[in-house]
Amino acid sequence: MAIATINPATGETIKTFEALNDTEIAAKLDLAGQAFEHYRKTSFRERSQWLIKAAEILEQEKAEFGKLMTLEMGKPLKAAIAETEKCAAVCRYYAENAADFLADVSVKTDASQSFVRYQPLGVILAVMPWNFPFWQVFRFAAPALMAGNVGLLKHASNVPQCALAIEDIIRRAGFPQGAFQTLLIGAAKVADLMADERVKAATLTGSEPAGASLAAAAGKQIKKTVLELGGSDPFIVLESADIETAVVTATTARMLNSGQSCIAAKRFIVAEAIADKFEKLLLDKFLALKVGDPMQLDTDLGPLATPDILEELDQQVQTAVKSGGKVLTGGQLLADRPGNFYPPTIITDIPQDSVIAQEEFFGPVALLFRVPDIDAAIKLANATPFGLGASAWTTNNQERDRLVTEIDAGAVFINGMVKSDPRLPFGGIKRSGYGRELSIQGIHEFVNVKTVWVK
Repeated sequence: MAIATINPATGETIKTFEALNDTEIAAKLDLAGQAFEHYRKTSFRERSQWLIKAAEILEQEKAEFGKLMTLEMGKPLKAAIAETEKCAAVCRYYAENAADFLADVSVKTDASQSFVRYQPLGVILAVMPWNFPFWQVFRFAAPALMAGNVGLLKHASNVPQCALAIEDIIRRAGFPQGAFQTLLIGAAKVADLMADERVKAATLTGSEPAGASLAAAAGKQIKKTVLELGGSDPFIVLESADIETAVVTATTARMLNSGQSCIAAKRFIVAEAIADKFEKLLLDKFLALKVGDPMQLDTDLGPLATPDILEELDQQVQTAVKSGGKVLTGGQLLADRPGNFYPPTIITDIPQDSVIAQEEFFGPVALLFRVPDIDAAIKLANATPFGLGASAWTTNNQERDRLVTEIDAGAVFINGMVKSDPRLPFGGIKRSGYGRELSIQGIHEFVNVKTVWVK
């Protein structure tokens, strides 16, 4: 696989990189192992100071980092700058809270003293995706580094400059040499890394096949993994909802990152009584979106990250139409312009029991379903192998309680858009993965939860 920066807005190859050879990989593993033996002994105060410095670098250079993200994977520049700011926020969050999250916890037993102590595991491998090329890495790196672990990053092969920039930020922040390293390698090398005794655990954000592959490799070595995989998130709108606000949020939730987000709203499940109004308002919003140069701050929708993603999305749309779906807007490749652009698309009337209705559409395509009541809405929301997030809209407290309780997902947002927040655990169930990132639960994923008993 080529490791290269290819501008998705133009198709131009900007820069190519040589993948590391086995000798170079071994040297980085040696450095990581040696670094951990020293780094694990540093104090929370030292780690916090370094992480706050990383946040300052992110904030001071957010425009440059934003342009780099946009150049490599095509997200609108405004969103890329906001992503950099969010990375700074997660660094500050763990710098301020990690010591409390990892403090000894006393437990009364028959011992003179007994408590739980949290200690780092060692070298953690992070296999990260291209869609949020800075955020996905920092939401792993901030808690992992604060816990005393060291990190190895295998980033997506289409964002190599982002990967190198992140390593440089952490180096400039003052972290010891080897505490965080980028590996420019292909996916085929991941299994070998998992087999190396110095790598103690791994985290992956990405596709379902990639997650299954990493989990299998880790399982052979009996090593811990955290997986955040795909989603086909429902966006339920019931009759009592504030429809106008729901439509505005629905548009944002579907078009975030040009539709390339695991937690983007993808299946819009609307009560029949309000479906006509919702459909008309949503169509108006989609028609008003500006598709164009992602470097322009007024662009709403940039290109998809790669030609393969564009082709797969278009094939899914055509399959949906063949299954009985009706396209309200979009639905065709934009042949008159270079780059990986796909228009905002709404598809209705897809049979609810069709295979395509359960798939994840990774791009600016909304699937619109009508249901008679809340029972049908919940049933359809759960009729997918995924279980990442769900957004549901109602002003009825009884409906709210049912939605929270009965929707199978790692997160349920009532009257709001599903989003990640450093203060809340993030992750999914079913084929959306396992384990949690962020909050106190995230920092506890890669530590030894040690029982101490003294008499």
